Amino acid sequence: MNDIFFRLVALIMRFSPFAAGGAMAYTIGKFGIGSLFSLGKMMGSVYITLFLFVILILGGIARFYGFSVFNLLKFIKEEILLVLGTSSSESALPRLMERLEKYGCSKSVVGLVVPTGYSFNLDGTSIYLSMAALFIAQAYGIELTFLQIVTLLGVLMLTSKGAAGVTGSGFITLAATLAAVPGNVIPIEGMALLLGVDRFMSEARAITNLIGNSVATVVIAKSEKQFDPSQRAAAASSPSAPASVSVADGGHMVTN
Repeated sequence: MNDIFFRLVALIMRFSPFAAGGAMAYTIGKFGIGSLFSLGKMMGSVYITLFLFVILILGGIARFYGFSVFNLLKFIKEEILLVLGTSSSESALPRLMERLEKYGCSKSVVGLVVPTGYSFNLDGTSIYLSMAALFIAQAYGIELTFLQIVTLLGVLMLTSKGAAGVTGSGFITLAATLAAVPGNVIPIEGMALLLGVDRFMSEARAITNLIGNSVATVVIAKSEKQFDPSQRAAAASSPSAPASVSVADGGHMVTN
């Protein structure tokens, strides 16, 4: 079963560049080469916003509860790289739970907070949905009233909670969000603008989701007196060598 799974992942990894290139070609063909500059600004805004959210918001919360978000990021760096490669926070779920237990969080807290957070604490997806909806509205020259913005944000807060932690789920959730807003204020067909670059923003929001859930787990563990820093010291003194996965010739996954 593992061999079949790894072969499927290898196949997807080989063909994903063609899918992203096809989406980009469609966007340029329909909206012109000038759309790339606007999309580049959109991507830059999303990356900067997510970066500031992790450093300022999550970093501030971590500092308030007596730990460093940078130390936490260093501790889970392998899980972050895994999410970066797969564009899915779900892929790192088992490893993340194990690492957070080694970081000092109790098993009961990790078992409750992390799986729940994967459905109800998707920070990166929420930020992306908000910015993508406003980008489409701006592209169509739609000026949203304050009431429409509040309504849109309210719907986004609800729909983002049901987004799965798999690649492209944020894009599908955006379609459901725009369709659910009363009056169809923002046209759903405007999502075609983002089709070519959504894949490149998927990694950023998936990593932000992972970091947000990690910070939330440590915060809950500390607030409930279920945090033992000695476990992290023990893990640091005797690190385990996780199996590395690479794609060999012929599309086969090789574990080392």
